[in-house]
Amino acid sequence: MIDLDYLNFLENILTENRKNKFLKVLENRTKHFTIAVEDIFQMHNASAVMRSCEIFGIQELNVIEERYGKSIDKEIAMGAQKWVNINKFDNVSNCVETLKNKGYQIIATTPHENDCLLDDFDISKPSALFFGTERDGLSEEILQKADGFLKIPMVGFTESLNISVSAAIIIQNLTNRLRNSTIDWHLSQEEILEKRLAWARSSIKDIKRIEKRYYAES
Repeated sequence: MIDLDYLNFLENILTENRKNKFLKVLENRTKHFTIAVEDIFQMHNASAVMRSCEIFGIQELNVIEERYGKSIDKEIAMGAQKWVNINKFDNVSNCVETLKNKGYQIIATTPHENDCLLDDFDISKPSALFFGTERDGLSEEILQKADGFLKIPMVGFTESLNISVSAAIIIQNLTNRLRNSTIDWHLSQEEILEKRLAWARSSIKDIKRIEKRYYAES
């Protein structure tokens, strides 16, 4: 449970504009869809995907680092790592199992397999959308464990897009359709309170000293 007194204490330090911005952004946040990227050896691509998640309202990004252990490129992410939850996994099986246990269907984005075109995708089910590299695509393990496949319609000679571009196109399309639907896609009240607290803490300089003062006076 969130300590509401503590949350109010921290938010009283913030400006009204900052608090109102948090509330406005959280109104458009969702966990109905979540994004997963697999072994993105060019880390600026993973960072760009995270930025797209933040811009279009996806709250969680799952990063599988089975072969390449790298940190998010903060310059490319441009602060998005402060606002998006990043869940890291060291192998595909753990990631897929965790997401399925949360109630997500596993959707592999690929120009091959038995595809569903983007505009025909059923947005009613909570879905984890998996992205691989332009060079290698998704691993065979993910393709075997996928509940469905999704592709972007293309009419040119080129058969694939850079992961950051394809992720941005898919995320924008699906979140826009979601917000215009009757589906209950919003964060729960508890999740909203959790993010208000986390964002307040990340916005306050010298938070350790502030926390120490609060608990000393409580």
